[in-house]
Amino acid sequence: MFKKATKFIVNQSDSSKELVPVESIAHNEHFRPLSLLIRKSKRMFRPDPYYRHTRFTLDDVLKPGKDGKKIEPIHKVHPKYTVTNTSKNKADGGVSVPFDPASVELKGAAYMSNEFSITVQKKSVTQGSLEALSREREIDMTHSLIKQLGKTQSMLYVVTEILEASEEAVYKKSTKADGGFMVKFYATLFAKGTRENTQSIVIPKGCTVAFGTIQIHIKDGAWELGSTSEENVIAYIQSLSGKGIVENVKEEFENHCKIFSELSTDLLPIILNTIKAVMRDMNLLEELSQKMEEVPEQNDGYELKTESPDLQGLFSTLQHSPRDRVLLAEGITYVLDALHELMEDQLLLLLESLERKIVSQQLKLVSYLLEHGLDKGKKGLHVEAELLSFSHKDEQRLTIALVELSGVQLQEDGSAVPRDQPFEAMAALFVALYTLNLLSGSK
Repeated sequence: MFKKATKFIVNQSDSSKELVPVESIAHNEHFRPLSLLIRKSKRMFRPDPYYRHTRFTLDDVLKPGKDGKKIEPIHKVHPKYTVTNTSKNKADGGVSVPFDPASVELKGAAYMSNEFSITVQKKSVTQGSLEALSREREIDMTHSLIKQLGKTQSMLYVVTEILEASEEAVYKKSTKADGGFMVKFYATLFAKGTRENTQSIVIPKGCTVAFGTIQIHIKDGAWELGSTSEENVIAYIQSLSGKGIVENVKEEFENHCKIFSELSTDLLPIILNTIKAVMRDMNLLEELSQKMEEVPEQNDGYELKTESPDLQGLFSTLQHSPRDRVLLAEGITYVLDALHELMEDQLLLLLESLERKIVSQQLKLVSYLLEHGLDKGKKGLHVEAELLSFSHKDEQRLTIALVELSGVQLQEDGSAVPRDQPFEAMAALFVALYTLNLLSGSK
């Protein structure tokens, strides 16, 4: 929910598209002014820049100044403003209600509401103060983070501006429905009786909800600020044909996850069970992502530790497979990045699909949609009947719900209407299905 809230705030606040939403409320304190971040590799399903925190600040990696004091760069504080999102919908028997990002098919009655209002304020570090600092203090090349960067060739960024909550705010989402229905808030298709679901998250005062960065270039202790310009990956993706997109996503998967196809039949279930566990628990997904990203940076004596029994099997495998550890961690990280792009409801629908053994057919459907173009508002896109033909009606509806949550509205007659530029969401869904299909040995 926090990720959805911060994306909404950025979309309403940042017309320049320079701010990046914070995705985890648990890590917001690591995205403060002067925090150091490492830029993650761009994916076909996520061409926009995204980062992982290092837990260090610029002050931590600089040699001490003459007076020994901490950095006190010049901050600029901008005026506060309020972002509000309030919506209420009621639907009665047998109607279809458009409810972004998916329509809701109802049999009975349903009440849906979103309530959200937050006051935010931008704070920034002036570039001039950072440039002056670069002339006064050098980078400590013996610092553990700097040495890691030398090994991994990762790019280092410093947070130069943030958008923070000026007061506590609550994001609340509620649904109540009677009778049997299909709705995106549940991973089951036909609830019986009355179902009520209320989710909320408290965003505390001072919480960072979005941030902006600038790259730092380091050479022999000297450092300077880099360019903020981005390579236009989105334009490259849009230039590809439908089949070209699918081939590029497959190629990217193979580049990162080739080792999956080389694993023994004993190891495949361990990885699959771990992936299934984190799909049920977003906190577990966050923990595994962080641990996997750290693996390439650690020495041979590094020990993976966790308190979760769902992760212990994988961690034990990685601990006793030093030759494959980095490649396995890279592959798992790539898959987790794709899962991060999906909604929690989609992850539960995917688990249900895996249990019903329909992942292989869903993969063919999503591949077909990617191949035939997903331009918003495109007319005349029609899915072949066999791709929507399932043994049971609820499996078809489950699949329609799964695809709609990635931005393509499907009808039972096979007509498909793309909405909201769904390519990235559909590519992430393709990767998730491709992974589950491979690890489960589906045909």
